[in-house]
Amino acid sequence: MRHFTLVCGALVAWSLLAAFAAPGARADAPRPGEQQAEKLKKQVVREITLDYLLFLPQDYGKEADKKWPLMLFLHGAGERGSDVNKVKIHGPPKIVEKRKDFPFVVVSPQCPENKWWEPQEVIALLDEIQSKYKVDPDRVYLTGLSMGGYGTWETATQSPERFAAIAPICGGGRPYTVRRLKDLPAWVFHGEKDEVVPIKRSEEMVDGLKRAGGDVKFTRYPDAGHDSWTATYNNQELYDWLLKHKRGQKSDSAAAGK
Repeated sequence: MRHFTLVCGALVAWSLLAAFAAPGARADAPRPGEQQAEKLKKQVVREITLDYLLFLPQDYGKEADKKWPLMLFLHGAGERGSDVNKVKIHGPPKIVEKRKDFPFVVVSPQCPENKWWEPQEVIALLDEIQSKYKVDPDRVYLTGLSMGGYGTWETATQSPERFAAIAPICGGGRPYTVRRLKDLPAWVFHGEKDEVVPIKRSEEMVDGLKRAGGDVKFTRYPDAGHDSWTATYNNQELYDWLLKHKRGQKSDSAAAGK
């Protein structure tokens, strides 16, 4: 288990004059019944703390100059909490317990209890990992299931330039944002009998991405309920597909206009 704490600063705009003036004492304040343009500039500091699992392939470090692809995995709502070992229940962190030759650096953070995935925190963790390990920045992949599927969509739409491809499973999001992903390959998975997250949630995202001209694959499991992740993560084709993509590189289907 790794523990990640970051104190980060964000600039928000404000007027120095307003910082020291008493309420209502500003000489340049708008007169009652009028409005005028103002500016806010202020430094806001936030602490980010995440527990996470980190897997390095068994050959990591044997070649000094080799950089590795990275898979960032976001778990579902059931694995939230303060016991990071719960994250091993599903997906890549479960697979690497036995598959030591898994060809990715795998980072699996744990979302605290009663919280949801926040893109700012996910990207802060990605920054931390890339600064410390031999990661190829052009081969960073994002995937997640259920709540983590939602987190995958949301994080990717806010920072599409950070990833080479995404694979959201039984998730959903805000369809009007997917136009930001038109240049980011996506492979989406969902069970047609899912009663927890209806397949419509993925359909909305896929349809929006197609309308934007995006490169998207959609696998529907006719007999699967909410658990569409076991079949997905047990499918070697997913990993082969991810590794075909590099950041900023058009896929064969996109280049062909499919």
